[in-house]
Amino acid sequence: MKQVRLGSSGIEVPSVAVGCMHLCELSQDAAEQYVLECIDQGATFFDHADIYGKGQCETIFGNILKKHPEVREKIFLQSKCGIISGKMYDLSKDYILKSVDGILSRLQTDHLDALLLHRPDALVEPEEVAEAFDSLKQSGKVKNFGVSNMNSMQMELLRKYLHQPLIADQLQFSIPVANMVSQGMEVNMDSQGSFDHDGSVLDYCRLNDIAVQAWSPFQKANWQGPFIGAEDCAELNQALNEVGEAHHASPTTIAAAWILRHPAKMQVIAGTTKISRMKEIIQASEIELTREEWYRLYLAVPGHILP
Repeated sequence: MKQVRLGSSGIEVPSVAVGCMHLCELSQDAAEQYVLECIDQGATFFDHADIYGKGQCETIFGNILKKHPEVREKIFLQSKCGIISGKMYDLSKDYILKSVDGILSRLQTDHLDALLLHRPDALVEPEEVAEAFDSLKQSGKVKNFGVSNMNSMQMELLRKYLHQPLIADQLQFSIPVANMVSQGMEVNMDSQGSFDHDGSVLDYCRLNDIAVQAWSPFQKANWQGPFIGAEDCAELNQALNEVGEAHHASPTTIAAAWILRHPAKMQVIAGTTKISRMKEIIQASEIELTREEWYRLYLAVPGHILP
């Protein structure tokens, strides 16, 4: 599979990552088979979070690592912390340290290759985050650090105090959810797409060598469901089918290839638990859409314009 560089770490990782949010929907045996088949396909980057399945996703994965200890050195293992579901976000030093200990215990490993802060905490004290990261780095529990769902100034505030670089920002991005792109093209306008919701986060990440990891790459905005095959996305699906025919690829493959075509060299976080679908997504790493094809897909979404 095509590799991309994980921000300033210099580490080369697969362009398609295995999102483990739904791993708990499989039996232990089915999850084991899925994970091992992903590795065989070159999908060796696994993205977790401590809230996925209330920790059950990490527990299932940890059981796989215990049974197949040789797998650990073949994979890049990432998890996230900071969300207390339905109650609050917590990026205090004590909570981060406690969360990592829980993550490592459930995953049955002695270190994470990367830890991301899952959501911005309105009460964050960046000095505490820095202390937590220092402790985790010095103990060997976490090798690299990043964030998720943060804008430019939130990262800039953290970076003022951190002694480690932020290597990744995990952000929602898909053909319909492309404000990071539209606000750049519709600059100096009052059109809907021109509104900057995130402080030019895409440009900020590129300027500061922070990898963008695209979550929900096949979803519409506001958790309204997948766009592939959706009746209210007819024009986009027609374009996906026609571009797919030219590349002998499925709409799923083309939708992922659209993300990978961006020069920011993003990483797609694929949340499927079906190996057949994962293979379709992995195929995207071998396809480079033309500029014309990329823009055709972009413009097939209502509201996306060329000023």
